[in-house]
Amino acid sequence: MPPDSALQQAHDAVGLADRDPARAAAAAEQALLRAVRERDGEASALAEQAWGHALQQCGEVGSAIRHLRSSVRHGAPRWPELAAESRMKLAFALAQRGDTRSALREIDAALTVLTGHAGAKARAQRAVIRYHAGRLDAAFADYQAAEAVLRRGDDRLALQRVLLNRGILQAERHDFDAAERDLAEAGALARELGRHLVVGIVAENLGFVAGLRGDVPAALAHLARAEDVIGRHGGQTAPVLQDRAELLLSVGLVAEARVAAERAAEAFHRENRRLRVPEMLLLLAQAALLERDWATAAGHGSGALRAFTRQDRPGWAALARSAVLRAELGAELGAELATGLGTGLGAELGTGPGGGRTTVRQAEAMVVTLAANGRPSAAAQARLDAARLADLRGRPALAVGHLTEAARTRRHGPAALRARGWYAEALLRERSGDRRGAASAARAGLRVLDEHHAALGASDLRAYSAAHRADLVELGLRVALAGGGAGAVFQWAERGRAGRLLHRPVRPPADPGLAALLPRLRATTGELERARTEGTPTARLVARQVTLERQVRDRSRLLRAESTPGRLVSPAELGRALGERALVEYVQVDDRLLAVSLVAGRLRAHPLGSAAEVADLLDRVPFALRRTGPRAARLLRDTAARLERLLLDPVGVGDRPLVVVPTGVLHSLPWSVLPSCAGRPVSVSPSAALWHRAATRTPGTGGVVVAAGPGLPGAREEALGVAAVHGVTALVDGAATVDAVLAALAGARTAHLATHGVLAVDNPLFSALRLHDGQLIVHDVQQLERVPDTVVLAACDVGRSVVCSGDELLGLAATFIERGAARVIAAAVPVPDADTKALMTAVHRGLAAGEPPANALASAQLAVAADNPAAAGFVCVGAG
Repeated sequence: MPPDSALQQAHDAVGLADRDPARAAAAAEQALLRAVRERDGEASALAEQAWGHALQQCGEVGSAIRHLRSSVRHGAPRWPELAAESRMKLAFALAQRGDTRSALREIDAALTVLTGHAGAKARAQRAVIRYHAGRLDAAFADYQAAEAVLRRGDDRLALQRVLLNRGILQAERHDFDAAERDLAEAGALARELGRHLVVGIVAENLGFVAGLRGDVPAALAHLARAEDVIGRHGGQTAPVLQDRAELLLSVGLVAEARVAAERAAEAFHRENRRLRVPEMLLLLAQAALLERDWATAAGHGSGALRAFTRQDRPGWAALARSAVLRAELGAELGAELATGLGTGLGAELGTGPGGGRTTVRQAEAMVVTLAANGRPSAAAQARLDAARLADLRGRPALAVGHLTEAARTRRHGPAALRARGWYAEALLRERSGDRRGAASAARAGLRVLDEHHAALGASDLRAYSAAHRADLVELGLRVALAGGGAGAVFQWAERGRAGRLLHRPVRPPADPGLAALLPRLRATTGELERARTEGTPTARLVARQVTLERQVRDRSRLLRAESTPGRLVSPAELGRALGERALVEYVQVDDRLLAVSLVAGRLRAHPLGSAAEVADLLDRVPFALRRTGPRAARLLRDTAARLERLLLDPVGVGDRPLVVVPTGVLHSLPWSVLPSCAGRPVSVSPSAALWHRAATRTPGTGGVVVAAGPGLPGAREEALGVAAVHGVTALVDGAATVDAVLAALAGARTAHLATHGVLAVDNPLFSALRLHDGQLIVHDVQQLERVPDTVVLAACDVGRSVVCSGDELLGLAATFIERGAARVIAAAVPVPDADTKALMTAVHRGLAAGEPPANALASAQLAVAADNPAAAGFVCVGAG
């Protein structure tokens, strides 16, 4: 073609459209004007194509469609291939507008003309359209055919696009291995081609697949990389932040989820994608509800409701209404509500006869709305809320009616729905005075949760399943307390303990059967949620969810040793294992604290008083331990004496060695600060059952591993001193790498780790110990086949755990216990990184001499108390 012609100008505009669409549109306009003057039909068709493609890149889809249709008209009679290429672009624009039927008609017409390499690109285009139309198998067939041709032609750019899109499709088809292979190759090609933004998009999708697999650490790492790469290359980071927020909330890391959701909302505003902002407001409302921040939940929920209503998105609006009702109920009751949010529960704030209070009629309307939106679990919970509200408004008969309807769900449907149905049945029986029946119904609800705990951990309800459990346990405790039996109180307290090992999974299970089923269940619940918000049929997806839950339950039963909760231990069994020790298990119901003691085979219950008073005193302990001088010593002494009067004096266990099972804030109490516990062996356990398991297990084999990390004053000398006690070589300096320490831990009987430690309160799954080449985190410990029997963490803060709903514990020390360590010696409160060499050397001398760990710690603390009061901050967790 002539170098200075309308056709050449049009070709130049085509080449510019992807790189600089604004300049391309202007160039295409000039080329079209010249082509019209020169009556050059081919140039006109090509210029219209360039103009339409450029406008499409700029987001002006309607104008793009007009120009692309014009290109087809100009080109069809004499230049069919040019017209076919325009049809390809037109098809994509039509699909963007949601007109998939017209899009498929255009791409099919293009494929009657295009063959070979061009035909392969057209088939790849049709695959994208078919994918968005929900025709996954047909889309997959197109990708397969296109891939073969593009590989032969070495078109790496087109191949990279096919692999990226097919990887997303493979995840939708639940072929996660294939999805990761496609995405990994797409990322490698994008790096070779210098397409940095695509590298970030690939990382985002790898995070999505890892999340479906249940590999939370890998998912978070992929998303962090995606945010970094996409942000550095001018892309839109809001969807990545949304994915991160949803993932964090799903595993119960509420505070960090709120931060990510706030950042996502800001990014959607900044990127002018305001349609997505209310979705983040709703997520913020749901997170605030989990933290019982009623005012914040109501504010975010109301904002989301207004926006969804303006956007005419009724499914989403129902969720926002639900969040607002829960917030108002929470604020009005001023006490803990059942937080079984499901996918959102409640109704719009309204002005009722109580002067701004939610009315029963509004709550009842919410039940109807949620049921109509295909949300049976949410509707059942809304009935529970309506019953609570009816009681509050003095209408008990109406409350009974709502509970009766909610209880009908206990026999059929998904596990979470059945569990809430049993909770409603238990409430009905409790209010009728049938305490035995109420306890039986609550146990039935717990059995559903226990049998399906792996499945619930894979679903959108995993952040709330612990709260569902806590509701049932609290009801059981309430009934047991009304009956006055210490044995019943003890059994219900144990049912709710962290020692049941119902930790939220953050890695895929080792069993290949479960590893295959759980991602399919996660994907199905995601599809179900999208269908509900979009108002499309859900019956097929619900049936698939129920089937998959049943398959996961059955597979878990086959793996009973590692996949189902441990049985409760009887007081008689426990008494035999305790010997001369006394066990004290603490329980909190509302603001009431009580203790159950087991001494010399006798079980007794002891009312203690206000949990708030104890919590206030506990706040003073870390403050006093971190400071020196007479005022700090006096504060610690006075606080400890008051805590002893509240927690131990009413129990009357004498001077026996203690096994303490704390609740709530008591997990952070260093018991040796209490006057009667100075020098007394004290073991702290998440549950009596876990203590019994650890105390009666066969001791492990192996040697002693000692390691020191960088930056902690005296850590190297401490490690060398401890190693000398046992006659082993310490891992210090460059030898103390993450891999070396993990390898040593896997074969050791006893471990001593003198490192900087941090409890990540907002994200306890990332609590860590600092080693020479990086951090050893919770996830690393969870991957170990076995851990040492005795672990000593000589770091300032890693003995603490974050206490989640239902006394569930997360953190580094808790993870060692969960993985099978018999005991962990670590700091229960933040203490200064002071010289702990004398304390730890004394502890290990006791261990080497055969002393029980709790005795060795108590003796060592007493020996160094005058020189190092902060040593009292260490506790022995597990079987001492």
